[in-house]
Amino acid sequence: MDLKFYLSLFLRRLHWFLLFLVIGSTIGLTLAKVLPPVYVAKARLLVESEQIPDDLAASTVKTEATEQLEIIQQRILTRDTLLEMANRLQVYAPQSGQSQQALDADSLVEDMRKRISIVTTGGTVARGPARATLVAVSFEAPSASLAASVTNELVTQILREDVAMRTRVARQTLEFFEQEVARLDKELAQRGATILSFKEKNQEALPDSLDFRRTQQAASQERLLQLEREAASLKDRRSRVVSLRETTNSMQGTTPFQDQSPEQRQLQSLRDELSGLRAVLSSENPKIKLLETRIAAVEAVVENQIARAGVSGDGAPMSLYDVELADIDGQLDFNAAQRAQVEATLADLANSIEATPGNAITLDTLERDYANVRTQYDQAVANKARAETGDVIEALSKGQRISVIEQAVVPQEPERPNRAMIAAGGVGGGIALGLGMVVLLELLNAGIRRPADLTAKLGIQAFATLPYYRTRHEVLRRRSLIIIILGTFLIGIPITLWAVDTWYMPLDQLLNAVGRRIGLANLALPTSAAQA
Repeated sequence: MDLKFYLSLFLRRLHWFLLFLVIGSTIGLTLAKVLPPVYVAKARLLVESEQIPDDLAASTVKTEATEQLEIIQQRILTRDTLLEMANRLQVYAPQSGQSQQALDADSLVEDMRKRISIVTTGGTVARGPARATLVAVSFEAPSASLAASVTNELVTQILREDVAMRTRVARQTLEFFEQEVARLDKELAQRGATILSFKEKNQEALPDSLDFRRTQQAASQERLLQLEREAASLKDRRSRVVSLRETTNSMQGTTPFQDQSPEQRQLQSLRDELSGLRAVLSSENPKIKLLETRIAAVEAVVENQIARAGVSGDGAPMSLYDVELADIDGQLDFNAAQRAQVEATLADLANSIEATPGNAITLDTLERDYANVRTQYDQAVANKARAETGDVIEALSKGQRISVIEQAVVPQEPERPNRAMIAAGGVGGGIALGLGMVVLLELLNAGIRRPADLTAKLGIQAFATLPYYRTRHEVLRRRSLIIIILGTFLIGIPITLWAVDTWYMPLDQLLNAVGRRIGLANLALPTSAAQA
């Protein structure tokens, strides 16, 4: 390898190498100087579990910690919240010596979301032991105090949103069950009134009295049979009395023996006995006296019976025969009335017994619906009691909560940019581009530059070679042109970058915008800044 020849080629293209070295170094050094410092303030939060065991008193808020943190994060990163925070904390107020940054609302919200980082670690996993849920909150700002203040504001909003979310859920749960208990209580009262109205309307045909009514029906049927037997006996007696009356001859002045009542027959017997005794005994005999006393008592009874027998319809005194017939007819009428009453009772019982199955089905449906509503009501009352307990737990902050274990403090050093690395990258990039340009130009040059090329390409052997010599004027002109171009880039690039950063757009934002257009998001930001 002819190192001397390659060195000569490099020196011939040295101005190209210097040009790219100046461009890369100038850009790297200017960016290292111009890019604003980015301070990152960090805070750490911890999700604490319930302070009261669930088997003693459980909270009604059952949102998982990671899910709740995601919900809180989305609410904090909403457009209105970010705009209000940026305006209140003056996140985009101009720093000392800088001009006002003109950002529209969309760009401001997008930039705020890029600066905010909320990272959750730990929590319950599918496999392995449960770990504590930690939350790292950070914010990037051009000043250390602003980064700390915004980070602490984010922590405050997270804590406030956590309390508000849990208390709101607990309160909504309690309100729901209060409304549910009131609704079911009203429905329970309505169904109870419906059952009561149905029972009052069908109180004679309810299933709970069916056995009693069947027993009453059997007793009434037995009573009806008894009345029918009594009616048949009375009719037979009346027929016998009438038949005996027709076959017996009437005796004027006397009452037939058959028409006499038992007391009359007894009186006649006593008188006959008295007549017999008087024939053999004196009138002062005690037996005669006793028998006369008995006859007097029986006569009083007979006279009372004759007095009660009354008279017939035409005013004539009624005979014992008529009295007995009237008594039998009265008993038959009373028997008929009793049978009519029993038959009416049997008809009512039959109708009620016939209507009982339908009423039983309807009543069973009503009572089943009432029981279902009652079960729902009891469950709602129990749930309301648990909701009240959960509401108290959340109001006292005894449930799951987020606590601060490390507040954000003012950072002492900026997180980025790494100015030494940016400067070194610019210089290294310039060197690489310069060397690449020299190699590319030489590869594209197909001319003959040394005697060996004559032999290799033309197949001839040269006696001697003479190099091309430039005049002093050409050398000076070429060197002046190279110096002017290098000086232009050396001075123009920093001035241009400063003007763009000052008057058009900060270079970090410009680099991010260019990176998004070419598919390299957050070109000027490290990867950790895009985790919000």
